[in-house]
Amino acid sequence: MTKKYLSLLAEEILFLGFRLAPDQFPLARQVQITCDTAKLGAARLAGKEAPSHPDTETTVEELRARIRSVIAYLDTFTAKDFEAAATRSITQPRWEGKTMTGEDYFLEHVVPNFFFHATTTYAILRHNGVPVGKKDYLGALTQKAAP
Repeated sequence: MTKKYLSLLAEEILFLGFRLAPDQFPLARQVQITCDTAKLGAARLAGKEAPSHPDTETTVEELRARIRSVIAYLDTFTAKDFEAAATRSITQPRWEGKTMTGEDYFLEHVVPNFFFHATTTYAILRHNGVPVGKKDYLGALTQKAAP
């Protein structure tokens, strides 16, 4: 391995540990939680088992692979999978026996949790000099020419 490669590898490892505040999760964990929120939210709402990801990513490429894996999993769902989602009873171990309807779970937990961690990931990247902007965050818009 060359010195340049080792230097880049060390820089990447440090980057994954960056955070905005001392009590916040680092970049790698923010990406992991964003992915988990998406896959677990969909799985719970559809009454399915989500794939396991052991949170062992130590490189940007490993995080990208996790994101691709979650997107591929989400692509397996159809509208039919969510027909009973709104009224499904949702729980998770840390709720200590409490439940929510699927509709409340989606609106009060999945959506805000997903966007909180996705936005925090964006903010960490931006704060540390990665040239991303609002258009990168928003993605493609379905705009049409005005009549």
